[in-house]
Amino acid sequence: MLSVTTPQQGSAGYVAFEQFVGVLDDKAGSFVMQHSGTTNKGGSMLQIDIVADSATGQLTGLAGTLQIKIEHGKHFYTLQYEL
Repeated sequence: MLSVTTPQQGSAGYVAFEQFVGVLDDKAGSFVMQHSGTTNKGGSMLQIDIVADSATGQLTGLAGTLQIKIEHGKHFYTLQYEL
């Protein structure tokens, strides 16, 4: 993960790669997700995509996105995908 903050409070950015290894819908394999996030004086944007052709095993061909929702300090994840 790489991140940067600016002199302007509330403005920053980050990029990261994350590997998932496990079972999804009874199919074993792995895939990589690419994160790109920014905040602009408190407003935020986050995009997390499954890297094309990164899936292995029974997950080969997987494509999609991950959404993270934060409520009351807790993180909730929704993976939207096609296999």
